[in-house]
Amino acid sequence: MEKYKARSSLHFYFHVYFFKLRDFLFPPSRILEEAEIKPGFYVVDFGCGPGSYAVSLSRLVGKTGKIYAADIHPLAIDKVKNIISAQQLKNAEVICTDCKTGLPDNSIDVALLYDVFHALNDPNAVLRELYRILKPAGNLSFQDHRMTGKAIMDNLMKANFQLLKKGKKTYTFRKAKS
Repeated sequence: MEKYKARSSLHFYFHVYFFKLRDFLFPPSRILEEAEIKPGFYVVDFGCGPGSYAVSLSRLVGKTGKIYAADIHPLAIDKVKNIISAQQLKNAEVICTDCKTGLPDNSIDVALLYDVFHALNDPNAVLRELYRILKPAGNLSFQDHRMTGKAIMDNLMKANFQLLKKGKKTYTFRKAKS
């Protein structure tokens, strides 16, 4: 177990440095423009990693909105908690999970699923959970650099999402009408 923890921690910190480079080249605020997040929105960043989007999301949703940063990795959760504390983000919470968020049905305006789908233990269960928590007019903003557009479309359509638009960096989906 110790060997796993050490490798897992090393892997996490490698990703932290990679994300810093990514965020320098592609600022989170620019990517979030495609998600069309407005003040007062409730947003979940599923697979938030080290919290690259936390500060930008907090500003976008404002005092009347709320962000939830969800991740399975305890180091990611700690990193986001440190960001929340250091930046005094009053509208942010963390959720340690690999699937279930504990959020109420139809409570989220936008769910972000950025560069994590390929690594999920049970991606279909996560899509069901995001479908459950999204409001009927809520959006799923999706990006995964390891997947083709066809694979993205196939997975999301099977989970009963419909494509609203394809942006430069993200796909935006909504619950399909039954």
